[in-house]
Amino acid sequence: MTDLQIAKANLKGHSICLCKDGKFFTDDGRGISPMMNYLEEKRVLSGFSVADVIVGKAVVMLFVKAGIAEVYGEVMSVSARDYLTQHNIPCSFGTLTERIINRKGDGICPMEQAVAETNDCEAGYLALKKRLEELKQH
Repeated sequence: MTDLQIAKANLKGHSICLCKDGKFFTDDGRGISPMMNYLEEKRVLSGFSVADVIVGKAVVMLFVKAGIAEVYGEVMSVSARDYLTQHNIPCSFGTLTERIINRKGDGICPMEQAVAETNDCEAGYLALKKRLEELKQH
């Protein structure tokens, strides 16, 4: 099995699964929080394959920053697919959607809004960090 196949096979019941050289780990955090935590911890993720439940542009910017090699999303937005393609990262998905909706289901995901105007993964990371801080204060 490839790393991506292992990640996909072990995603069930989790929000994200990362795999490299046949070794995998999962996380059950919501939204982009697992990837934000890994980046804060300075965890080395270069070359890992990722399977994730919801994949929008916000999280793929973090994948690019982390050096992720390949991505599968059960649900992936068009902007996420396009961003991965622009960065030569192979991607696949179960369902391709126009946009990622917020948890209430009444608008665009706030993380997607935070990165809508940038294509730079470092600027995206900083915008997401700022948005998370703002949301914690409410």
